[in-house]
Amino acid sequence: MISRNARTCLMLGLAAGLLLPTLAKSLAPWLPQMVAILLTITALRIGHTAARGAARDLRWGLGAVAVLQLGVPLLCLGALHLTGVGHTPAALAIVLATAAPAISGSTNLALLLGLDAGRMMQIMVLGTAAFPLTVMPILLLAPQIGTLSDVIASAGLVLLVILTATALGFALRARLFPAPSQHQIQTLDGASVLAFAVIVIALMAPLNAALRADPAQVALWALLAFTISYGLQAATLLVLRRTALHPVAGPLAIGAGNRNIALFLVALPPETIAPILIFIGCWQLPMYLTPVLLPPLYRKALGNG
Repeated sequence: MISRNARTCLMLGLAAGLLLPTLAKSLAPWLPQMVAILLTITALRIGHTAARGAARDLRWGLGAVAVLQLGVPLLCLGALHLTGVGHTPAALAIVLATAAPAISGSTNLALLLGLDAGRMMQIMVLGTAAFPLTVMPILLLAPQIGTLSDVIASAGLVLLVILTATALGFALRARLFPAPSQHQIQTLDGASVLAFAVIVIALMAPLNAALRADPAQVALWALLAFTISYGLQAATLLVLRRTALHPVAGPLAIGAGNRNIALFLVALPPETIAPILIFIGCWQLPMYLTPVLLPPLYRKALGNG
C-alpha cells in the first residue's frame, strides 16, 4: 500500500515537518540513527548482487565524482568571484551544495524514479569515500568552509555509517530474502518510503521558525535551492543522454542534484553557518520533491516514455 503511494507519503512527510513543529523538533536529534536505519533498509531492498560492479565501473565512477565534486564547485567559485559575489552567503551555499557527495537517501530516490539503485549506491559510496580528496582544493580557495581535518573527520564518520549500514542490509538480505517474492519486495519498498518520509519531518525542523519570522527570505532561499538542484539534474541528463554513459545518466543526475550538505555542518564555525541555516533546510525541498516533480524529465531524457 505504502509503496504504491510513495510520492504521496513523501508529500505528507514534508507537510508534517512544516505544520507540526513540535514533532519535527522531537525527531531532529534522532536523525543519525534514522539515516542509518534507512540505509540498512535500502541495502536490504537492493541486495549485494545489484550493487556489485564498483571495481569494474571505477574508471567512469571516479571521473564522474571528480567532475561533480571538484569541477562543478571550482567552476562555480570562479564564476562567483568574477561577478564579485564570492563572499556572500548565497555563494557559500552554492559552493557547499556542489562540493558535497550524493545524499545517503539518493538510492531511495533512484528506486522511486525507477532507476538503477545499485548503480546509485556505487556512486554514493564512491563519492563519499573520495570527498576528503575532492574537497581539498575547495577548502584552499574558500577557507571559510572549514578546516581540512574537520571535513575529513566528518566525511570519515559518514562513510563508516554508510558502509556499516550497507553491510548489515546486504547480510540480512542474504539471510532472510535470498530470492524475495514480489510481495516481499513491495513490503521492503514500503518500509523504505516510510523511513524516508519520517526523516524529512526531522529535516524540516530548522525551517519552521524561519517561515514564521521571514517567509519572504525563506522563499528566496528555496528558489536558490530548487535552481541548483534541478538545474544540475537537468544539465547532467542533457549532457549524458547521448553518450556512452547513458546507462548511468539517471543515477549520476540524482547524485549531481541531491548533495549531502550535512557533511559540512561540523566543520563550519557557528558564525559562518548561521546565514545559510535556512538554505540547508530549504535544500531538502527539491530533493524530496524530485520523485514527485521530475519523473517526466527523467523519462524524456532517458527515453523511457
